[in-house]
Amino acid sequence: MRYVTEILNWVSGSFMLPDIVLLLAAMVFALIELGGFCSTWLTLLRHRRKREAIMELLRRDQRIEPGMLGQGVFARHLQELAAMNWDEIHCEKLIFDFSQNYEHELERAKFMMKIGPMLGLMGTLIPMGPALAGLASGDVASMAYNMQIAFGTTVVGIFVAGVGLLLYSVKKHWFADEIASLRYALDIHLRKEPEHGKSAAL
Repeated sequence: MRYVTEILNWVSGSFMLPDIVLLLAAMVFALIELGGFCSTWLTLLRHRRKREAIMELLRRDQRIEPGMLGQGVFARHLQELAAMNWDEIHCEKLIFDFSQNYEHELERAKFMMKIGPMLGLMGTLIPMGPALAGLASGDVASMAYNMQIAFGTTVVGIFVAGVGLLLYSVKKHWFADEIASLRYALDIHLRKEPEHGKSAAL
């Protein structure tokens, strides 16, 4: 039995270095994603008034000229829909593609939410064994060293998960609003087509 437990301890201990490396890589990835999130947020703030003006024109059934769209993701998506001549089938496929791209982006945030606590928990539990062994043998220095590793990996794991939760929560709202606005714009243009047809018939 002692040999089995020694093998188990050796196997679990061998995960310590890969776990720390993966945690550091996850932290770097989280910081990069957080920087991209801040950049997107600033862009949305800069083009918010233009987007509100476009939505107001849509609500009033007024024609939107290409030069009125300005910059930003929403304006670029509207330009792509307009390039399809607002054809229902092609535009629905394009909006579906936008939605799929957003889903892939949300999956990255969900992955961070899951992998952060997982790696953090592994980094907490693995050095606890040597720390307890050091406590039992009176080796306080070894115990303190392993406890520092345990607490450090926990903090990094929680940070990664927290960033993932922030990105997922906010981006999910952004993307849902974006897709809903694009579908609204498409419905407005599709509603205008039968009206123009009736006017031409008269």
